Amino acid sequence: MAGKQAVIANRPLAQIIADHIGENVFLCYQCVKCTSGCPLAEHMDLNPNQVLRAVQLGDDSVLESKTIWVCASCQTCTTRCPQGIDIAAIMDELRIEARARGIKPAIPEVDRFGRLFLTDVRLMGRLHEVGLMAGLNVVNGNLFKDMDLAWEMLKRNKLHLVSLPTRPPRPGKVAPVAPAPNKIAFYPGCSLHSSAAEYRKTIEATAEALDLELVEPPGWICCGSSPAHSTDHVLATLYPTINLSIIEQMGLEEVTTPCAACYIRFKTAAHEMAHNPEIARQVNEEIGYEYQGKVRVMHLVEALIEKVGLDKIEAAVKKPLAGLKVACYYGCYITRPAEITGAEHPEYPMDMDYLMQRLGAEVVDWDYKTDCCGGSLGLTLTPIAHEMTAKILRNAHERGADAIVTVCPLCHVNIDGRQGQIKDLGFSIPVLYASQLATIALGLEEKTAMLNKNLVDPRPLLREKGLVE
Repeated sequence: MAGKQAVIANRPLAQIIADHIGENVFLCYQCVKCTSGCPLAEHMDLNPNQVLRAVQLGDDSVLESKTIWVCASCQTCTTRCPQGIDIAAIMDELRIEARARGIKPAIPEVDRFGRLFLTDVRLMGRLHEVGLMAGLNVVNGNLFKDMDLAWEMLKRNKLHLVSLPTRPPRPGKVAPVAPAPNKIAFYPGCSLHSSAAEYRKTIEATAEALDLELVEPPGWICCGSSPAHSTDHVLATLYPTINLSIIEQMGLEEVTTPCAACYIRFKTAAHEMAHNPEIARQVNEEIGYEYQGKVRVMHLVEALIEKVGLDKIEAAVKKPLAGLKVACYYGCYITRPAEITGAEHPEYPMDMDYLMQRLGAEVVDWDYKTDCCGGSLGLTLTPIAHEMTAKILRNAHERGADAIVTVCPLCHVNIDGRQGQIKDLGFSIPVLYASQLATIALGLEEKTAMLNKNLVDPRPLLREKGLVE
């Protein structure tokens, strides 16, 4: 038995990757498109194409590289690879293999973040954001990191210091819900129940105004976000599928997930359940339910366009967003990778632009609408996240945008919350959720938009445009 284990341990990395995630690294012919598009290449010790070449050559020292830990999994490399190699998934697999071999992470902060995040989810079912941030500061020996940001968020009641999320009981028998054309399951995710509560409440207000009924699944749990898919392939599929199974048992065939990270985890899990029989078997066995794959996952903008329709939305507008120039920021996960999301234009999407136009705003053409903001690197490698965020903010500003519109709470924290931390930015620009602007355009009470929650106050701009009092 020991001999067999040794043989398994000594398998080439290329074979391990092929066996675990079905990716063939030998398809790479070093076109370098992955590296050319990578927003983090300058911070890596090995460029993405060099990582693949090292694996091709059987060089296990790649497991000691910084690159596999600094990767933000933004999917740019995967989207642009002409050979269809899922390079981001390979980076995940290399992290997993490094842990399995007991290799010390080259960037321990990133590893600690993932471990703390998943511990939170295992204990409580949902993420406690304050607990995660405080715990990360403790284990990293930097107790006062981000205290300026935390203070600003506390002043706006965006953080809950004391109250912990209650672990939701997994429903035994899920009560069916009567289907209707205007009804859709609504998976809010962890952030929308804490730091991004204004996103959730303005979504609910917008949906009610447009006669779209949102049904929150009972007993939903965290999707696992990035820490799950860079730690365990089965776990990364299990968490979203638990939620999809609840929705399927409710009798609903569509779910909207407003958080971009939740969206891509749900979409990826659904893809894995349909195309990976072994993972599907393990997940179904763990859940105690055989998921049938009947639930279609939709992002918020997609759901509004398909379930309500742009014409109906425009007809409901009472206060057009006239004179407001916005840059629509999609971030990484709403469209990429296209094989998973089905996006027709993953590099330059337009759905949010069309929505904003129907609400009366003027959309600007710009270059960074799908570039990565750094995601969770904001908590682990903050200076790098500042660089990435600054590029996005400067490009929107240079293109003449009055404000940036987003539909992701994780992006919102970086591009709204961290503006005050970025040195030499030289300006500030409001960052609003699309649902906040929708409540204004639909003529709802100003307080419904919860504009007091934004760290860069949008009210002076909106008063100037005559949109709020």
